[in-house]
Amino acid sequence: MPSSSASSTSSASSDPQASEVAATVASLMPRARTELAELVAFRSVADPEQFPRSECEGAAAWVAEALRAEGFQDVAALDTPDGTQSVYGYLPGPVGAPTVLLYSHYDVQPPLDEAAWHTPPFELTDGADGRWYGRGAADCKGGFIMHLLALRAVKQNGGLPVSVKMIVEGSEEQGTGGLEQYARQHPELLAADTIVIGDAGNFRCGLPTVTATLRGMTLLRVQVDTLEGNLHSGLFGGAAPDALAALLRTLDSLRDAEGNTVIEGLDPDARWEGMPYPEENFRRDAKVLDGVGLIGDGAVADRLWARPAVTVLGIDCPPVVGATPSVHASARALISLRIPPGTDVGKAIELLVAHVESHVPWQARVSTEVIGKGQPFSADTSSPAYAAMAAALSAAYDGQEMQIAGMGGSIPLCNALDALYPEAEILLIGLSEPEAQIHAVNESVDPRELERMAVAEALFLRGYAEQAAGA
Repeated sequence: MPSSSASSTSSASSDPQASEVAATVASLMPRARTELAELVAFRSVADPEQFPRSECEGAAAWVAEALRAEGFQDVAALDTPDGTQSVYGYLPGPVGAPTVLLYSHYDVQPPLDEAAWHTPPFELTDGADGRWYGRGAADCKGGFIMHLLALRAVKQNGGLPVSVKMIVEGSEEQGTGGLEQYARQHPELLAADTIVIGDAGNFRCGLPTVTATLRGMTLLRVQVDTLEGNLHSGLFGGAAPDALAALLRTLDSLRDAEGNTVIEGLDPDARWEGMPYPEENFRRDAKVLDGVGLIGDGAVADRLWARPAVTVLGIDCPPVVGATPSVHASARALISLRIPPGTDVGKAIELLVAHVESHVPWQARVSTEVIGKGQPFSADTSSPAYAAMAAALSAAYDGQEMQIAGMGGSIPLCNALDALYPEAEILLIGLSEPEAQIHAVNESVDPRELERMAVAEALFLRGYAEQAAGA
């Protein structure tokens, strides 16, 4: 596979126009870093229990101002039903030109353990490896900067060939669906001929990739109750039902001994028909400790892109420090279920709830609450827009052929857009390659990837317009 150190500014040297676009993007990179640093500085976690709402509002205002500076019209911070804001703008192109919707999100995951970061999470920092570190640098504030770079480059090299709508979501990471609901209530707003979702990434740094499938997801909060209150473990332990122990046994039932997700009614043996993911590459990307085995059976790509996967995201229980000798009366956990294409998320939720309720031991009381969900997605990679993207990525990446991969993550908006605009082509690209460590500590973006992907998107906009004009 290609090295991530390949020169980006030399891309597309056989195409003079493409080389001009690449040179323009290269000249804009210092400005892009400054802007990304300003955007990363907002602690825009869309959860007011963790960070002030003003952080998200500040990020939304910054995005709106950036769009106005680029000449976007009708710029607005849309108040969505989940209490967050999504920023919209429209940039008109030539009369009769197709419309392209560009998507990213400005909200981010919490920084987790800030002490575990090598650099301050909300301060964009240059790493010794050349990467830029900071929460949201790749997912997905960097995606918004990628869109801006592409638009600037294409405008400076022949002018904007298409009309562009930009939508920057404010609660994608929370999965609360505010933008989805808003789009359904205002179906004309995001209508476009082609939609470019800038929230995915290359399979490997330097290997141009589009994402063809996404797993859906749901979040389920589970609470187990057994006693009116905690009891002394010396006096009551051994007979009194411990809610924490009951919860742990319930959670353990969601996987078999090999680690496969085993929820009755969900297919545990599906196969991925596409590019493979070698186990040695996955172990390196996931930073699996030496000697520790992977979980599940089958090929890695099967497990990541074609099968359901349950993860326990958190458990409410006393910390070790300060723990008392008690039998616990109540315990609570948050479960994530990733759902492969071909499975309806509503049905998967029913099966997950039924499994949890039937596997709680000792007749303990159990309650469940669904707090987020999104359908899986599968794109039509034979569509004309994919041909234009393949040519653009190849030009930006020194003639390398575009690869098609799946992604185990979820972007719930994709299905809403697919349902609202069934004739639109949806492409998924972005900056979240494995080394980016999105959702983890020390998230980063490779500026060379930002540069090359911006070149590719600019060339795509031009190529797509030419393709539409010749149709």
